[in-house]
Amino acid sequence: MRAPLGAATEAPLSISQFTDTSAHLRCITCGSKPASAAQDFRCTSCGDLLEFAFPEWSHDPPALKALWVHRKTLLNPLAQSGVWRFRELLPDTPEEHVITLGEGNTPLYELPRCARIAGLDTLQAKHQGMNPTASFKDTGMTVAASSAHQQGFRWVACASTGNTSASMAAYAARGNMHSLVLIPEGKISWGKLSQSLDYGALTCQLRTDFDGCVRILNELVRQKPVYLLNSVNPYRIEGQKTAAIELMEQLEWEPPDHIIVPGGNLGNSSAIGKALLEMRDRKLIGRLPKLSIIQAEGANPFYRCVKEFGGAKLEPVTADTQATAIRIEKRNQVPFRPFHTFS
Repeated sequence: MRAPLGAATEAPLSISQFTDTSAHLRCITCGSKPASAAQDFRCTSCGDLLEFAFPEWSHDPPALKALWVHRKTLLNPLAQSGVWRFRELLPDTPEEHVITLGEGNTPLYELPRCARIAGLDTLQAKHQGMNPTASFKDTGMTVAASSAHQQGFRWVACASTGNTSASMAAYAARGNMHSLVLIPEGKISWGKLSQSLDYGALTCQLRTDFDGCVRILNELVRQKPVYLLNSVNPYRIEGQKTAAIELMEQLEWEPPDHIIVPGGNLGNSSAIGKALLEMRDRKLIGRLPKLSIIQAEGANPFYRCVKEFGGAKLEPVTADTQATAIRIEKRNQVPFRPFHTFS
């Protein structure tokens, strides 16, 4: 195996040689640092969510970028994954516990006609539907499912309207784990649900909305040895942020002026924002692009939070949109804080 250009070593490089194992959990509000996460991934001090922080960083940015490119030439499944090839910015996971389906590596398309219609010089789209189960959820699920496997869980579970359940069921099956899906009555994507059933998930339809499914699931994981795989799981956020890292690599580390993403429970938005901050702070990129979140008019509590309350108050709405993936009445799963300081 040859060393990548710019690596300050003459020895062959392994997949894990550059891995930084200093990542630790931290509450996004009070800053407490638990040694491990509770079953519901809530801070035991204040009840808010947890994130991963990477306080120590000793990698040379050009050498690390060269290593990430070099890994594409290797046959190791971790190197071929568009998530695990960036593992220096992920929580440390032993290779024997990694569950991967070759996720990531999604294309970036030029959209010249759309750019012309919008009055833009350049418009590009990163097609996250090219993941194994046809959604970006796979990038987060590979990391979170691997965490469940590492901790010895036999059951994983999620509340879902479609994409999350399909992704979870696929990775659980790959890792020889059982999966449980809670779905709201009549408010789901049947095509995605069929994937979950094909992968052997136990599926329960409840007479409630998505948020009701989340409440019941939280009670379940507190009482039983079941691993929660919704976006409150900080491992999900870590995996999903690699889409932004891969995007910067595709743009030769020159950030665009603007990144636009849809907003459901805002986990993906938070993941992308977190990645951008980490890349800037570690001198992988030189500046931050503007990040915008689009919500359906009938399911827009985050828009209303910013527009009506200046971001200080989050009011639930009665969700009404044909876009089942973002038909979520409360954004109480992943508070959107993409540009707070990660120090």
